[in-house]
Amino acid sequence: MQRKIFIGVDLPVDVKKRLMQKIEKWEDLPIRWSREENLHLALSFLGHVDDELIFDICKKIKSVVEKLEVFDIGMDKIELGPTQDNDARVVWFTGEASEELKSLSENIEKSLGFFRENKKVFKPHITLGRIQKYNWQKLEKTPKISEEFSVLLPINSVQIFESTIIDGKRAFSVIDSSSLSE
Repeated sequence: MQRKIFIGVDLPVDVKKRLMQKIEKWEDLPIRWSREENLHLALSFLGHVDDELIFDICKKIKSVVEKLEVFDIGMDKIELGPTQDNDARVVWFTGEASEELKSLSENIEKSLGFFRENKKVFKPHITLGRIQKYNWQKLEKTPKISEEFSVLLPINSVQIFESTIIDGKRAFSVIDSSSLSE
């Protein structure tokens, strides 16, 4: 059997709650909003993975992560992405490029054997909602979604998530969690 797997950082409960409160003002726009419990900072998407490989993946990630020290990243803006116009695909919460986060992501990818060269920066983002393209393009003008919102996000562990559909809704569950060193 295969499972849809990705690697990321789960968010503190209070950050998830605050983000959901911030996006309430746009809830009537044609956007499929993420559920609060699914909010995360993605690092790598592995896709469909055979069950027998998951234990080895967890072990490799733990080996990488436990060698790194806890760090923080600054997140500061809710905005459309990747463009600010009618071609936007998502609403996300973004932050400044982080060398530490880039290094963490690269080390994980190297340990799993699929590192891609030439990543100039790793600009963190948390997907808050996906734009429903057909209805979005029918709007008279592109809505302005832009709000400053500063959070210092602790990166103290990395999670391996499984993505499933339960009762017609996307659900992310943690398969394993590895802590960075204090």
